[in-house]
Amino acid sequence: MDPWLVWLLIALVLAIAEILTLTAALGLFALAALATAGIAAIGLAVPGQLIAFAVLSATGVVLVRPWARRHMLEARVERFGIDALVGSSAYVLQDVSAHAGLVRIGGEEWSARAYDDAVVIPAGSTVDVLQISGSFAVVYPRE
Repeated sequence: MDPWLVWLLIALVLAIAEILTLTAALGLFALAALATAGIAAIGLAVPGQLIAFAVLSATGVVLVRPWARRHMLEARVERFGIDALVGSSAYVLQDVSAHAGLVRIGGEEWSARAYDDAVVIPAGSTVDVLQISGSFAVVYPRE
């Protein structure tokens, strides 16, 4: 079997292993094996192929993997789900008191409560979402 074909098979096995484990390191080894397959196809001897694979693998792990890990472990600045609703505006569909009400937030209807017991927000008003408490949006009127 030709050496370039062996390197190509090694790259394939490493790529499949990377897909199953998501470690980032095996993907770098697969790329190094793929590059080594190209080097072997040119006609470099087996010891040269091994050196090329070792250099490419080490370079990938030393340079790329720390960068990839840093980006994977970074805290996400985007808010998702109900956290994304906090701070948004809402339209009051039914009067909102401390106990009941209905608002539309981004096209969805939510049960709502006013942030203060003494406040009643009339229908047709625009409010801001203070927090989401269970299935209720806690809102306060815009001034």
